[in-house]
Amino acid sequence: MSRLMRRERQVETTHGVQERLQRYLARSGLGSRRSCEELILEGRVRVNGRVTSKLGTKVAPGLDEITCDGRRVAPSEENVYLILHKPAGVITSLSDPLGRPVIPDFLPRRGLPRLFPIGRLDYHTEGLLLLTNDGALAHALMHPSFRVEKEYLAKVKGRPKSADLHKLKAGVVSDGERLIADEIAIVTAGVDSVWLKIVVREGRYHEIRRLCEAIGHPVLKLKRVRLGPIVLGRLPKGAWRRLSSREVVNLRRLTGQKVLDRSVSHSI
Repeated sequence: MSRLMRRERQVETTHGVQERLQRYLARSGLGSRRSCEELILEGRVRVNGRVTSKLGTKVAPGLDEITCDGRRVAPSEENVYLILHKPAGVITSLSDPLGRPVIPDFLPRRGLPRLFPIGRLDYHTEGLLLLTNDGALAHALMHPSFRVEKEYLAKVKGRPKSADLHKLKAGVVSDGERLIADEIAIVTAGVDSVWLKIVVREGRYHEIRRLCEAIGHPVLKLKRVRLGPIVLGRLPKGAWRRLSSREVVNLRRLTGQKVLDRSVSHSI
């Protein structure tokens, strides 16, 4: 096989990466990596119909056919973790009866399992949105007991005074709920508006907008820039990327979840 053909073959893989055969077998439930290495050395594993006994062999998940003792093996559905820079004017939903833009409009139609958003951003809010098919992690990140930090940049009308910001840190009541800004600071100030950095942990409905309205400075623009350890950075509006293995590990540790090879093997 030519170098060009090998390159094209790798690009066509489901996840865009290759992995060692023993790791693939372990993820497929055939045992530990050590026991899977023994299966390979014993000549019981075939890749695309050919016996493969070399431990350094790499395979392309979703493209190569791997069998053990004549039976095809494959991992169960991969856990996938994405970050999307949701633009304003998009519904945080998988579909909309009114035909408005929704999250799947910004993702490829093939090559990804069905993904669900972790939390929501309202129609007029842009910024960081995490998507995954890992239900356990999604539930943990949204559960109030973990108090995951959510950082926003909010452009508000007028110029709040220092006393207003202290009031938000002390807590305000809105629609019978007590809302608190864990951190708040002025980032930049204009003539008739300012940008605020606001960090919250509760994740209540329209929390940032309600906080700012409570001090008489309604939100003009709102952008989420961080969720826990995950930062939006310079990801363009409407663009997405996979979380790195390290980012997934950090999320799982944040919520006290066990770090599994299967949960991070194809996050890159």
